[in-house]
Amino acid sequence: MNYYLAIDIGASSGRHMLGYLEEGHMKLEEIYRFPNGMKSVDGSLCWDVEELFFHIKEGMKKCKEAGKIPVAMGIDTWAVDYVLLDENDQILGKTYGYRDSRTQNMDEEVYKSISKQTLYAKTGIQKQIFNTIYQLKAVQVREPENLEKAKTLLLIPDYFNFKLTGRKMTEYTNATTTQLVSPLTKQWDDYLIDKLDYPREIFTEIYEPGTPVGTLSREVIDEVGFDTQVLLPATHDTGSAVVAVPSDEEDVMYISSGTWSLMGTELLKADCSNKSREANLTNEGGYNYRFRYLKNIMGLWMIQSVKKEFDQDYSFAEICENAAKQLIPSIVDCNDDCFLAPASMIQAVKDYCSKTGQQVPETNWEIAAVIYNSLGECYAKTIEEIEKLTGKKYNKIHVVGGGSNAEYLNQVTARRTRREVVAGPGEATAIGNVAVQMIAKGELSDLKDARRCIRDSFDLRHYSFV
Repeated sequence: MNYYLAIDIGASSGRHMLGYLEEGHMKLEEIYRFPNGMKSVDGSLCWDVEELFFHIKEGMKKCKEAGKIPVAMGIDTWAVDYVLLDENDQILGKTYGYRDSRTQNMDEEVYKSISKQTLYAKTGIQKQIFNTIYQLKAVQVREPENLEKAKTLLLIPDYFNFKLTGRKMTEYTNATTTQLVSPLTKQWDDYLIDKLDYPREIFTEIYEPGTPVGTLSREVIDEVGFDTQVLLPATHDTGSAVVAVPSDEEDVMYISSGTWSLMGTELLKADCSNKSREANLTNEGGYNYRFRYLKNIMGLWMIQSVKKEFDQDYSFAEICENAAKQLIPSIVDCNDDCFLAPASMIQAVKDYCSKTGQQVPETNWEIAAVIYNSLGECYAKTIEEIEKLTGKKYNKIHVVGGGSNAEYLNQVTARRTRREVVAGPGEATAIGNVAVQMIAKGELSDLKDARRCIRDSFDLRHYSFV
């Protein structure tokens, strides 16, 4: 039996999942889990990448202890964040997290060199103030010495692959989120990099998912106790999650539901039109050079945040169950910047309702109900926008990822979008990561075969809007 190790690192936790095929069905086994989160470093929100790499190796040791040595492994993480390495491959400065405020007003600095219209036309990527293009501008403006000393830029999963194998390379799906990649060439856009005066030599060659990175270095082998092949999955976690959408339809609508809600469809050609830009839709790279035509929605970050503020440690299931009993009609705009990193999410929701003349939620459950219903309303508006721009009708929404377990949110989504909702699998990111490895190794033939296998292997729940 061949084991495949998916290391899936999200904004709040990471886990090592072993995948394998048994009688044609994909099986998944969690072997290790560890916490993650941005930490305050001298007033900046940062990632502790050395601690994360420690956990990567600790989880690999668990595979050895279990006697389940993977034939391949792949790492996926969140998008946009990176490290800058000097001539000795040491990290320059801080490893900033995307919620750090240093990118404030950096969009205007970028627009001094290239207009927002041209930027979208050349990349098709949604404007998010934390995109790598704006993060690099913040370095250029505030820490120019680090950009001058930099020899290599590696996105977070690419950095971990380098630490494992010694090879520096950039994976395509994550690279597109930098807002510096051409949807035509699938490589770095030299025009943009030159106009922004970023050092071109720091950007490594881009490779598509399924590409081998290499085998483990001798140092890592000695520490974890085995060697294996490191492969590129879709290293952007949403890219991996979309691989796992269990649909047999050509035109599929999905929500990758977790800390963020990524709602969209798949296109074979990017839509870089001005209408698409005005709708704030993005064309992120997907597996097999498909485009994930989607909108980033704040997602369960809001629920995760209020959960931490509640006076008791309620489970997400309890929060869902009690929110479902509330009748409060208030709706907030989940994509408003006030919800990105507030000191208090509860207060942010209350303030928004107050400022917009709506009923202010008073209890924990009313707060949760407002958030869930607001997400459902945002999904309804987004599917209408995508249908208008693509000229297609989507009768079904596939919800994958951890948020697919939120029973009440699935019900709200079906009711507000007036579409059937198919929820699951919950471990979509790890499953998609494993699926790309299995395709690369020949155990699955292609994306269609992988989705069929996933559909047959995992429980799916259906919600009607009637």
